[in-house]
Amino acid sequence: MVIFVIAIGALYALPNLYGEDPSVQISGTRGQQASADTLTQVQSALKTLNITPKAASLENGSILVRLEKDEQQLPAKEKIAEVLGDGYSVALNLAPATPQWLTSIGGEPMKRGLDLRGGVRFLMEVDMNTAMQKQQEQLQDTLRNNFRKEKLQYKAIRKSENHSTEIEFADAQTAEKAVRYVRRNHTTLEAAFIEPALVRFSPSVQGLSESRDIAIEQNLSILRKRVEELGVSEPIIQRQGADRIVVELPGVQDTARAKEILGATATLEFRLVNTNANAEQASRGIVPTDSELKSDRSGYPVVLFRKAVLGGEHIINATSGTDERGLPQVSITLDAAGGDLMANATKSAVGKPMATLYSEFKDSGRRDANGKVILEKHEEVINVATINSRLGSHFQITGINSPAEAQNLAVLLRSGALIAPIVIVEERTIGASLGADNITQGMEAGLLGLGLTILFCLVYYRVFGLFASTALIANLILTVGLMSLTGATLTMPGIAGIVLAVGMSIDANVLIYERIKEELRNRRSIQQAIHEGYNGAFSSIFDSNLTTVLVSLILYAVGTGPVKGFAITLALGVIVSMFTAITGTRMLVNWVYGGKRVKKLWI
Repeated sequence: MVIFVIAIGALYALPNLYGEDPSVQISGTRGQQASADTLTQVQSALKTLNITPKAASLENGSILVRLEKDEQQLPAKEKIAEVLGDGYSVALNLAPATPQWLTSIGGEPMKRGLDLRGGVRFLMEVDMNTAMQKQQEQLQDTLRNNFRKEKLQYKAIRKSENHSTEIEFADAQTAEKAVRYVRRNHTTLEAAFIEPALVRFSPSVQGLSESRDIAIEQNLSILRKRVEELGVSEPIIQRQGADRIVVELPGVQDTARAKEILGATATLEFRLVNTNANAEQASRGIVPTDSELKSDRSGYPVVLFRKAVLGGEHIINATSGTDERGLPQVSITLDAAGGDLMANATKSAVGKPMATLYSEFKDSGRRDANGKVILEKHEEVINVATINSRLGSHFQITGINSPAEAQNLAVLLRSGALIAPIVIVEERTIGASLGADNITQGMEAGLLGLGLTILFCLVYYRVFGLFASTALIANLILTVGLMSLTGATLTMPGIAGIVLAVGMSIDANVLIYERIKEELRNRRSIQQAIHEGYNGAFSSIFDSNLTTVLVSLILYAVGTGPVKGFAITLALGVIVSMFTAITGTRMLVNWVYGGKRVKKLWI
């Protein structure tokens, strides 16, 4: 049994010896599938750079190109992105070089933290201008409703510079009442009279700062949800500076999908179609004031009312699937407020068409005077359906091109729409943050400590020291194999946890051997001394290791990042040491001394 367990552990630890290949991953945006033609284009692009890839494969609509050298990654990525255009997401990757026969049985290398070169780092910039415009529009809607309730008549509401709003009231007296009301209920707004009946409401310095902080914090929260959808362990998502966010994804494999999901700013709006408007006239610019012209994917014009029935902020769940005809669809679940809005809007619109408007912000390829990326808003109608009955909190949208696009759209809607568009300004595969020299020195120190421990065991306990050293090596193999099998992430503190577990494994053997020596001094027979040594020391070893595992669980529960990495490796190492230090060494002792007349014990 011991030999079988160690053999399985060694098998699943084996992938860690093969390393990783620098790679480039290509995936279609918005669920578009890469094809054999796309693979041909990629190979042609690499030929122009005189780069011969180690391998290039097409699987599940995504292309993975393995390269020979790290320095080939960036030129290859830039050239492929230039050739394929905006229809594809091109990202850097590190692909495991594990043989196929190992991967077929679930063998994968350990995920390594960013400090051990195991992930991707994205630096994202939030488009604060768009965020402030959205908040300005929300403020204007709020003020309209407030003034209607307070019966304060106004003639016009319009945007002004620096995210301020100008409101023209019916007369000067109404304007003064409105200013007093706003000052009481909207403390972050400052009011200034331009004319007796014309007032400019501007956000204060404190209000602008709070609005920016809210936009960043909401984006951070949504990005964390999206990372959870990607299944990444121990991610780092934090703010950097005034308008930037850093996302570090250790051990991530499909970096192209990560880039697409994190950077996407997809939102949905449900709007009624203006059936009274003429689409041909609208295409020539003749559009009713309460409507605007949009296009579907075929470029066909659709006239929609400007006021949305419902926005994506009311979506609390979204799942992808197929309809009764086998076509992809997304099932939407709304919150209570959204369900009421949808029910009220569709109650009087039965028999009328309603459109699903999809919008996202894309990099225009241009930069402003400050060097910031200029984003362009792209909108298209993905679905127009007739309302057959009053809708509520649950309904489906169709008109989606592929199951992959339905899945991506469901993920984006489920995790929430970003309060402000973000653009990835820097993307790179992370090397060791502590430096290659520090990591090498740390590994050398660990190996030196292991060597000295084995030397001490061999000198002091002789043959039994050989048993303990063999169990020590088996402990390392099983710990690595178990971490690879469970997908745990290894960090620099995690290596410290493994070294500590190794020390505790030797400590267990020391307790057993000293108990055997004590029984021999009490003139027990050799076989009795061995038996009592293992049985007598077991309770002490179990109690001490149990308390260590409990502390590790507490560290894992309350810690973050590297602390969790330390807790995982320590707990796994201690649990494995219970097997190797007790069961493993006893197997070796029984194999050498069991069932024999032994005159002297070399311990």
